[in-house]
Amino acid sequence: MTNALLSDWTSEFEMPPFAEITDEDFGSAFDTALLEARGKIAKIAENPEAPSFQNTIEAMELADGLLDKVAGVFYNLASADSNPAREALMRELAPKMSAYSSEIMMNEALFQRVRTLWDAREGLDLGAEQARVLELYHRMFMRSGSAVEGDDRERLKNVKSRLAVLGTQFTQNLLADERDWFMDLTEDDLAGLPNFVIDAARAAGVERNRPGPVVTLSRSLIVPFLQFSPRRDLRKKAFAAWTARGANGGETDNREIAAETLALRQERASILGYNSFADFKLETEMAKTPRAVQDLLMRVWEPAKRQADADSKVLQAMMAEDGINDDLAPYDWRYYSEKRRKAEHDLDEAELKPYFQLDRMIEAAFDAANRLFGLEFRALDIPLYHSDARAWEVTRNGEHLAVFIGDYFARSSKRSGAWCSAMRSQKKLGGNTRPVVLNICNFTKGDPALLSYDDARTLFHEFGHALHQMLSDVSYGYISGTSVARDFVELPSQLYEHWLEVPEVLQKFATHAETGEPIPSALLDRLLAAQTYDMGFATVEYVASALVDLAFHKEDAPEDPMAKQAEVLTNIGMPAAITMRHATPHFAHVFAGDGYSSGYYSYMWSEVMDADAFEAFREAGDPFDAETAKKLETHILSAGGSKEADVLYTAFRGRMPGVDALLKGRGLLDVA
Repeated sequence: MTNALLSDWTSEFEMPPFAEITDEDFGSAFDTALLEARGKIAKIAENPEAPSFQNTIEAMELADGLLDKVAGVFYNLASADSNPAREALMRELAPKMSAYSSEIMMNEALFQRVRTLWDAREGLDLGAEQARVLELYHRMFMRSGSAVEGDDRERLKNVKSRLAVLGTQFTQNLLADERDWFMDLTEDDLAGLPNFVIDAARAAGVERNRPGPVVTLSRSLIVPFLQFSPRRDLRKKAFAAWTARGANGGETDNREIAAETLALRQERASILGYNSFADFKLETEMAKTPRAVQDLLMRVWEPAKRQADADSKVLQAMMAEDGINDDLAPYDWRYYSEKRRKAEHDLDEAELKPYFQLDRMIEAAFDAANRLFGLEFRALDIPLYHSDARAWEVTRNGEHLAVFIGDYFARSSKRSGAWCSAMRSQKKLGGNTRPVVLNICNFTKGDPALLSYDDARTLFHEFGHALHQMLSDVSYGYISGTSVARDFVELPSQLYEHWLEVPEVLQKFATHAETGEPIPSALLDRLLAAQTYDMGFATVEYVASALVDLAFHKEDAPEDPMAKQAEVLTNIGMPAAITMRHATPHFAHVFAGDGYSSGYYSYMWSEVMDADAFEAFREAGDPFDAETAKKLETHILSAGGSKEADVLYTAFRGRMPGVDALLKGRGLLDVA
């Protein structure tokens, strides 16, 4: 039988033929694709002709075509719709893909061709984009250990292979803990919960084949449960399970994986000649050094902690008024903070939520993109990998730009969180390839599906990433879309969140699920006025996670990461009633791969820029100012990694911003 993954895809937009692809196809497809890629790489390395940009760099860019095609489908499905067969193949592929990468990076003949081009770069008459790609290829080889000699070469290969295995295992352990835990609720346990939480708990019970409602570890269900349940005993039980993910003992425990990962990362950095893994990792980021990261985080930590400490006293008093003679605990904060928000800002999540229908928020994100960048979205009726997923064609002036897939609902087969990825990235080399971009979220399903305001922000955030992919306009896949510095990649996503705050957007799209009426002006005013409410809590839980991540990687690897985590939190004076947003055993950003290792700070680094970037629209007097939007697209959204991040930002804004814009945006600038 023909393997659909290896066939030419003749469907509209050359979409993967999901209905024809079976799990059994993936293994043989990867074997074939790896064999083909190895053959092409060998041909480049052994080419008797003198190295040129075309026969070396461009040839390498095209060598992985089939592998990228197969991997683009598999890894997206393995994250968004996992099953035992896909999980088993993930474990099998981790060392295989690492070995392939190491073979390329350790190919001496290939490296010498790249080095020859790098040394002769001044006389090659390269365009700006070509020069940038050559620079990045040379840097990639050097940072991958191509110049390492002797026994260290083989050891580095083994270290990277083991790290790939550990990252996969960490992810699967976390998914297992999230999938397997739930808490049954009786009808009495539902008392005090708003209808949208009750409906979500009943739907989760059906999905888990339980006789009644349940609470799961999906953020879109457990967070509102912690916000609204008056049952302190149930909040305590649910919170304990949520924070224990990856630390429950047995086969899914991630603590030893974290320790081994940190030790291997340190060894990798040492082999490459760096003092620490953080020094290695941050070299290519905007921050450059661990000291710069530490300085930013502590600049924000101090006012955030002061605000959180002040807020905790208010919540403690509220708890005492309820007759609870106990210390404010982490499982109490959200409950009393929600009550306080209702009292001080007259905001009730149950009142707000009907105005934030998923479909209307999708329309809002699309409409803002149309007004800013002229994009148009047409719903597609095509086979996809899951019935929850939907697709749209993205065009501008009648020209096809991308296919956008939205997969918004939580399910047990999907890893937690929200993310943007591409099944196919934009490039011009080898033909005008247009991207297939996915936004994956974990919202609660309903009829209609209703979002919290934070959920709506998440939708806009991930769509900002999608715009970075869809508007990409470069020749080389290596610098396409979101292929930028980690502490720059969050700028487009966090910047796009600001358009959800534009009153005219909410007035048009925040319409009541039952009456169709737009959100009342008074309610909208109260919502926008409360944007910095509880920002001490949100900032503390985030910055604490970023500081622990940095501490793990800027010093010798700790033998016991949990002890190191506790030490860091003690040293910074972590408030007792707040926990890290991501404790070590479930810190997937850092341990599911090394993408955000030493880099969790990057959300805040990017926020320094996004607060300043949106100010450019305010200065223009219009959140949809055409000239500013054009500059944003030209210098950031379409440019990919074609230049260093600070160069791109300065081209857009004329300068780099200071941290005060961030503190002002979070309401922390004048916290005493």
